Amino acid sequence: MAADWLGSIVSINCGESLGVYQGRVSAVDQVSQTISLTRPFHNGVKCLVPEVTFRAGDITELKILEIPGPGDSSSSSRQCGDLQQTEVGIPGVGCQVGPSQNGTGKVLKKPLSSSAPQNIPRRPELKHQDILISPQQQCSKSYMDRHMETLSQSKGFRRRHNSWSSSSRHPNQVTPKKSGLKNGQMKSKDDECFGDDIEEIPDTDFDFEGNLALFDKAAVFEEIETYERRSGTRSRGTPSEKPARYRHDENILESEPIVYRRIVVPQNANKEFCTDSGLVVPSVSYELHKKLLSVAEKHGLTLERRLEMTGVCASQMALSLLGGPNRLNPKNVHQRPTVALLCGPHVKGAQGISCGRHLSNHDVHVILFLPNFVKMLESITNELNLFSKTQGQQVSSVKDLPDTPVDLVINCLDCHENAFLRDQPWYKAVVDWANQNRAPVLSIDPPISEMEQGIDAKWSLALGLPLPLGERAGRLYLCDIGIPQKVFQEVGINYHSPFGCKFVIPLHST
Repeated sequence: MAADWLGSIVSINCGESLGVYQGRVSAVDQVSQTISLTRPFHNGVKCLVPEVTFRAGDITELKILEIPGPGDSSSSSRQCGDLQQTEVGIPGVGCQVGPSQNGTGKVLKKPLSSSAPQNIPRRPELKHQDILISPQQQCSKSYMDRHMETLSQSKGFRRRHNSWSSSSRHPNQVTPKKSGLKNGQMKSKDDECFGDDIEEIPDTDFDFEGNLALFDKAAVFEEIETYERRSGTRSRGTPSEKPARYRHDENILESEPIVYRRIVVPQNANKEFCTDSGLVVPSVSYELHKKLLSVAEKHGLTLERRLEMTGVCASQMALSLLGGPNRLNPKNVHQRPTVALLCGPHVKGAQGISCGRHLSNHDVHVILFLPNFVKMLESITNELNLFSKTQGQQVSSVKDLPDTPVDLVINCLDCHENAFLRDQPWYKAVVDWANQNRAPVLSIDPPISEMEQGIDAKWSLALGLPLPLGERAGRLYLCDIGIPQKVFQEVGINYHSPFGCKFVIPLHST
């Protein structure tokens, strides 16, 4: 009857939704058509509940993995005999018996019968490792047993007792090992590789950390280095060898040593700067700088040429500060930058007007402030005539300057001479407007004395050689205005260009 199947180990397949359960039958109810398993496993993982119950309608397939023998009170496991058929008291559910000789099982599905189960011959007792196996393992177990048995006989290979080894079927079987000579020759390579007894291998895990600690790398490297020094050889990859690292703009070929001080002035410089490449650029006094420009003009570098060169370099720097190609793009018409250009009635103001003309040509909205004077310098008049041909806007009153912050303020109000201009009302009004505006300030050729600078600058642009500017000048940049090398030599300056491929370079305090 149904009570005869209590204690059997079965595998119940409930379809894709519920999965496969394995366990020992604890109860079979023919009235409610249910079956209960104790200590169940779900898809190979032990369940958290001690017992589960299944209805007959939820069971797709039922396989008997092991049947307890008569009088077996210890619930030790016995497997079904080969090619035997049985039935369990649940209608519509089949039972799969143990594997046959050819490695396949036989499944019988038949209605519920009240007859007692047939006597099924029992297989030899299995160990605890073989109690619960999946249906796929149950189907292929005979094949694996024969395969392992053949392998052990042919190659002298023996494994420990487990669910896949042949020792589970024949516990007392010992596989003979081939030894000695084979046909008068040395034993085969298979015997050399697989002939050792597996029992001799220790069960403890290999201590990787402990063995790694025994390796003294410093001593080994020192020994290698000592050997190389004695033998005169040089190995590849020695840790003491540090490969040289080069930048993308450096030459990997060996050349003469670099001389970083290539500009020497006739008098001791009050302040020195250096470029990104490390070249030293000394500062010069205002008198020496004025003499340098005078000698250059005598040789043909006129004021108009210097104004044009200064305007180009200053506009390039301003365009870069405004965002460069990310901001000044034909597709970004709505992001047109605005620059307020503050100029005085002197040569420094003419330099600013030249810079504003180039900025306006690059689609920058320029607002030029220049006070009204009865008589202007010829250089300012010429630059204003050119600026008037652009889209730039010229104002002479502080009230016409923007009330909102602009993108950049270019300061050309101060100069080395004409100190009386700083007392004029228009000068003070413009300085107050610039200090209240939140825009960053770029000063072009600022004076030396910090007291003469009414507007604090974030950047300052020096011409030719820098002056010893203070902290209020901000970060210093140097531009090339085209003075030849022999002109520097004529005023006593040993000069070698620090600009390289650029016309505007940053300077750093040493």
